[in-house]
Amino acid sequence: MFQILVYRGGAMARLGHNHVIASHHLSGLVFVTDDPTQWRFDIGIPVNELTIDEPAMREQAGADFPPGVPQSARDGTRKNLLSEALLDGERYPEIRLRATDVVAAGEGFDVGVEITIKDQVRNVRVPVTLERMAGALIARGEFPLKQSDLGFKPFSVAMGTLVVLDEMRIHFEVSARE
Repeated sequence: MFQILVYRGGAMARLGHNHVIASHHLSGLVFVTDDPTQWRFDIGIPVNELTIDEPAMREQAGADFPPGVPQSARDGTRKNLLSEALLDGERYPEIRLRATDVVAAGEGFDVGVEITIKDQVRNVRVPVTLERMAGALIARGEFPLKQSDLGFKPFSVAMGTLVVLDEMRIHFEVSARE
């Protein structure tokens, strides 16, 4: 599961909604050795399968995401997200995440992640905790990420009185199996 929490802002923020964008269909390869600092991954997120404001995802995300977002708002957010101005799902059907390095950090790891969106590559550092089980590996984490760091201009209407804030929160729990 991969979630992007997006927040509203501006003088008219009460007219908008915070949104939970989620992917349940990550796929790719994970290379695991005895030394976790040598682990690598290359994972794809199918853009056109992203969901918007699933009731269970909103409930899980907490008090900033109350239930009851109208279907019309969910549809409008999805249309905007997949538009040419943002993810351009028609021409770029996948976001790629590739580990470039892994460094031990406290009880977890600090992972260099190369994000490819619309043929543009950005690099971020991601805190990750890892759990190794028989035949499986679970990676979990949460971190802030700005839309502008990915080359996007946050959505704004009515001369900026209703905006989508630049900073998002990313939550993930990803399982890899042999």
